[in-house]
Amino acid sequence: MEQMVQIRCKNNKKILNVSIGSTLSDIFSFSGLTMEYGPISARVNNKIEGMHYRVYNCKDVEFLSLRHPSALRAYTRSLFFVLCKAVHDLYGTGHVVINVPVSNGYHCDLHIGHQVTDADVAAIRKRMQEIVAAAIPIHRHQATTEDAIRMFREMGTVSKVKLLEGLGSLYTTYYEIDGYVDYYYGSMLTNTGQLTLFGVEPYFGGILLRVPSPQDPSRLGELVRQDKMFDIFMEHHHWQDILGISTIGDLNKAVEEGKSNGLIQLSEALQEKKIAQIADEIAKRKNVKMVLIAGPSSSGKTTTCKRLSVQLAVNGIHPIGISLDDYFVNREQTPRDETGDYDYEHLHALNIPLLNEQMNALFRGEEVELPRYNFQMGRSEKSGRRLRLQGNEVLVLEGIHALNPELTASIPNDQIFRVYASALTTILLDTHNYIPTTDNRLLRRIVRDYKYRGVSACDTIRRWPSVRRGENRWIFPYQENADAMFNSAMLFELAVLKNQALPLLEQVPENCEEYAEAYRLMKFLRYIHTIKEDQIPPTSLLREFLGGSSFEY
Repeated sequence: MEQMVQIRCKNNKKILNVSIGSTLSDIFSFSGLTMEYGPISARVNNKIEGMHYRVYNCKDVEFLSLRHPSALRAYTRSLFFVLCKAVHDLYGTGHVVINVPVSNGYHCDLHIGHQVTDADVAAIRKRMQEIVAAAIPIHRHQATTEDAIRMFREMGTVSKVKLLEGLGSLYTTYYEIDGYVDYYYGSMLTNTGQLTLFGVEPYFGGILLRVPSPQDPSRLGELVRQDKMFDIFMEHHHWQDILGISTIGDLNKAVEEGKSNGLIQLSEALQEKKIAQIADEIAKRKNVKMVLIAGPSSSGKTTTCKRLSVQLAVNGIHPIGISLDDYFVNREQTPRDETGDYDYEHLHALNIPLLNEQMNALFRGEEVELPRYNFQMGRSEKSGRRLRLQGNEVLVLEGIHALNPELTASIPNDQIFRVYASALTTILLDTHNYIPTTDNRLLRRIVRDYKYRGVSACDTIRRWPSVRRGENRWIFPYQENADAMFNSAMLFELAVLKNQALPLLEQVPENCEEYAEAYRLMKFLRYIHTIKEDQIPPTSLLREFLGGSSFEY
């Protein structure tokens, strides 16, 4: 008699009895469900699994469409795989480096023995389309890690060898398309024919691989030029190449060899130099009366602001800090979001007319009384703090809207210097597996929220999608308005954050939806060897999250 297992399908709230060993693809077909843009993957007992996954006992299953972030990641990884196969098919020993997320796509370097031409891009696009049209199965294989390392060493994929050597796992999962094998962190699609939407464009000497929009999977994400952002990414990649640390495998090796202290010193020195250069540029612009610093959550804006203030003082400029939070409108005037709750991240939650009026008055040499926001009462009050700018003084304001031109619409542009700060993670897992900058920032926030606000990792993860929506609306569209960009990510920081983040993630209960994200982050962190945080100086930007900073927050 055939053995059966019970599946609780969360999509239709039905109990399904399926044959033991059925794949998720089999179960979806049996369920009778239909799903626009899916299914791509599934949440199985609150872990994300690909549709290859087989069930051998009772499970809770929720199938995910391309609208879900985990499914979009699987789709994107599978596109990377097809791209790498296409380059292999066309150029033999040529290889791809998945560099950075930029312009709503992914910049990829192509090492094909010559400069990339438009003809190369067209040929790669055509070959990818052929692979997709052929609907080739994407096979999932498992081997001992020893055998996997031997296989990738024979293929010459050094970054994968280094990564797997440091992982310490007995077995390794890898994937195959028509004889071409590769290793990817996370689940994949089951068939190339599912990759119906993608774009390949020439971009800064390589290509831009475009993927479906998270908001509307029926179209590609809009190609937005982000030249300043790209320059910062490339500057850090160049610096990493000089150090010989481009991937987590390289970092792990440096840690094993006792080089972490030198790496920390170099990284900290580079950040201080960049901050000093920004301060020097501000000092050159004699008309500047206001420095605005913006960036997404957990980008280190506060420490950036404090360290920049120190460097401004070195240039003979006296920085005066003003909190944008004190310019909130009264609570009843605050815009509401789609759920009817007050939206404190909305631009018009700030009293923009008052801000502009007071800033212009200060720049004319007048005295103003700054407001103070009473968060308990939800009202703007007089603070009693009166301010008149002296000749060598500059206002420094930090907040999510600082790069939005509407915030300072009536203030002359030549009096403003705008800084965009974010943790732009440039180290890769390996050459085909990039590390999302959002993961870096989420880990920072998990550590900080627990340490300073008593918020669990589960709650931080639960709130993160809302935070991301606010960033996409209010921050990222304006980042190219910056006069200077500052990358707050440290080459070594994931190895330090792991010490505090991993125990917090382990506390997330398996029976809550947030466990899927916690599990993914735990799995990711286990690739990385740890660095003790006592090696981190008290002035480090990382101390904003770890604790032990010499700055007051």
